[in-house]
Amino acid sequence: MMASSEMGKLLWVDLSNRTCQVSDTPPWLRSAFVGGKGFGAKLLHDLTPAGLDPLDPECPLMFLTGPLTATAAPAMRACVVTKSPLTGTFLDSYFGGRFGPEIKYAGYDGIIITGRADTPLYLWISDDAVAFRPAEEIWGTDALAANAAIKKALGEPEAMVVTIGQGGENRLPFALISCEYNRQAGRGGAGAVMGAKNLKAVAVKGSRLVKIHDMPTFKDACRQADAAIAESDVCRTLTYGGTSASVPWASEVGLLTYKNYSDQVDPKADQLGDQGQYKHLFLGKAACFGCPIRCSQMGAVRTGKYAHQITDIVEYESAALMGSNLDIHDVRAVAHLVKLCDAYGIDSMSAGGVIGFAFEAAQKGVIKAPDGIRFDFGSVAGAEYLLRAMALQENELGRLLSLGVKRASEILGQGTDRYAQHVKGLESPAWGPRGTPGMGLAYMTADRGGCHQRGFMINYEVGGRQYKGRSVEAHTLEGKAEILKGEQDFLAGTDALVKCDFGAFAIPAEIYARLLAAATGRAVEADFFNALGERIWNQVRLFNWREGFRAADDRLPRRFVEEPLPSGPHKGQRISKADMARMRADYYRARGWDEEGRPTAQTLERLGLNAVPRMQLPLPGQSGAIG
Repeated sequence: MMASSEMGKLLWVDLSNRTCQVSDTPPWLRSAFVGGKGFGAKLLHDLTPAGLDPLDPECPLMFLTGPLTATAAPAMRACVVTKSPLTGTFLDSYFGGRFGPEIKYAGYDGIIITGRADTPLYLWISDDAVAFRPAEEIWGTDALAANAAIKKALGEPEAMVVTIGQGGENRLPFALISCEYNRQAGRGGAGAVMGAKNLKAVAVKGSRLVKIHDMPTFKDACRQADAAIAESDVCRTLTYGGTSASVPWASEVGLLTYKNYSDQVDPKADQLGDQGQYKHLFLGKAACFGCPIRCSQMGAVRTGKYAHQITDIVEYESAALMGSNLDIHDVRAVAHLVKLCDAYGIDSMSAGGVIGFAFEAAQKGVIKAPDGIRFDFGSVAGAEYLLRAMALQENELGRLLSLGVKRASEILGQGTDRYAQHVKGLESPAWGPRGTPGMGLAYMTADRGGCHQRGFMINYEVGGRQYKGRSVEAHTLEGKAEILKGEQDFLAGTDALVKCDFGAFAIPAEIYARLLAAATGRAVEADFFNALGERIWNQVRLFNWREGFRAADDRLPRRFVEEPLPSGPHKGQRISKADMARMRADYYRARGWDEEGRPTAQTLERLGLNAVPRMQLPLPGQSGAIG
C-alpha cells in the first residue's frame, strides 16, 4: 500500500453503550469528499434522520481532520461537524491548535461520537485504547479549568483536550467547544450537542507517524507555500496584530457594527484595534501547529480593573461585537468579557449579538434590568451580568436570551424582530453589509446561517480585489452571484483539506494542489478545489433542504433591509427586498438550483451526488479497550 497522509481509519464512539470501534475510511468517501468539511457534509446527511433534534443522543458529533492536517503544510486545522441547535442547519466549526493533529497521531481521520452517557464523563483516547472516565467532579467547572484538571488527572500534560464549560452543560444553543486554550470551535452551538451527550471533554494523545506519499515534492511544495505567505502583505499584517487592525479599517470603510448595527461607523474604533491592543494587551506571539503566520498575540491586561488577566488577541469579530456593537471601548474590558465567554464556553460573536439586542430592547422598554444593573450601551457591568445569567441559567431573562436573538425576539414580540440581527438564527457577524450587497448575499446563502467565512465579498466590494481583471463596484448587484459562487466553492473545497483562511489569503490553488498530490498520491490540478467545493456545497444544501430550509429563509434581517445607513461612506444604503430577490435568483441560476433553492436533478447528476453510496453506522463489532 502506498504511503499517504490519510490515516485510513475512523473511530466510532457510542456513549450510550460505552463502546467503540474502528472502521476503514471508505475509499469512495476519500475520493468524492476528501476530508474535513467534505466528510462532514456527507456523514451528517447520511447519519441523521430528517428532523432530528440536534440534542438527541442519535445526533453525531464529529471531530474531523483533512489530508494535510498534522503535516508540514502551513496553516492547517481541523473541524467539528454536527447539526446546529441554534439554527437547525448543517454546522461546521473550525479550530486551530494541536488537537486536530493529535487525532491523526492517534491513527484516525476522524472521531464520530453518538449516544448519551448516563452520567457525565470524558473520553481518553491513546492510540488504540479508548477509556470512558468519570467527569462528575469537573461537571460545573469552566472550560479552561476542566482542561487543566483532566491533564492533571491523566498525568499527561502533553495530551490535547477539548472541553465544554457551563454553557455547553446547560445546552445553550450557542455554546462552543474549547479546543485547547484560545482555540475554539465557536459558532453554531456544537458545545450544546456535546453537553447533551453528558460529554465534558475528549482527551487525545497519539504516537503514530503521518506519512507522506512523495516527500521531496511535498517539501518543495511546503517551501512554495511558506514563501507565498512570507511575501503576502495580508499575512504580514496578521503576523503583526492578527485581525485586530481590521477594527479601525472596517469603521473607515463604513462596515463596522455599531450599537446593534444601528450604524456601521464607530468614531472610537481605534481604541479597539491593533494599537489599542498593543498598548494594553500584547506581549508575545504564538502560532498554531506548523503555521508561520503566528497571528496569536499572547499577553495580559496590565493596568486597570482587569489587570493580571492572561489573554490572547481580541480578534476582529470579538472586538467588534463585544466592543463597538455594545459601545464599549476600553479594550481591557472587552478582553475581560471575551475571556468570560471562553471560560463559560459560549460563542463571543453570538453573545455580543444577543447582548446588543438586549440593550436595545431595554432602551425601548421591552425588557428591564434588575436593580443596580444598567442595560445601556456602554455598560460593561450589564454585559457581564447577561453573560453570567445566560451561561449559568440564573434567571428567567438569562434563560430567554440564551436561546439566541431569533427565538428571544419571537417570544418577546413587541417589534423586537426589527433589531434581532441574524440569518437562519445565527447571529450576524461584525461586518455590516449595507453598502456591500455581495456580502449581504453571502450572509443570505451561507450554509450555517449568517457567516462571514462563506465568501468574503468585502475584498472585492471595498478591498480593491479584482474579478477577472476588472474592478467590482460596491453598490451594484450585477455579477455578485457569479463571484460569490466561485468564492464559496473554493472555500468549501479547501475546507476539505482542512485549511486556515489566513493561509488561503496567500497560498494559491496550484500550491494547494501540489501539497495534496504529494501528500496522498492523488493526482489533482488547481481547478480541483472548485469542483470539489461545488459538490460539497450542494451536499450541504441537500441536508438543509431536507431540514426544511427554503428560499424564504435565504434573507437578511429587517434592519439591513428596511433602515438606510444614517452615516458613513455608504450613507443611505440598504439591501431592499427587491435587491435580495434579484441577487437570490441570480445565485440560484448560477448554482443550478430551482426557484426554491433546491439542487436540480441535472446538477446532482453533473456533480455525481446521485451516484455516491450512502454512509452507514458500522455494524456492532469488537470494541476498543475500555478502561
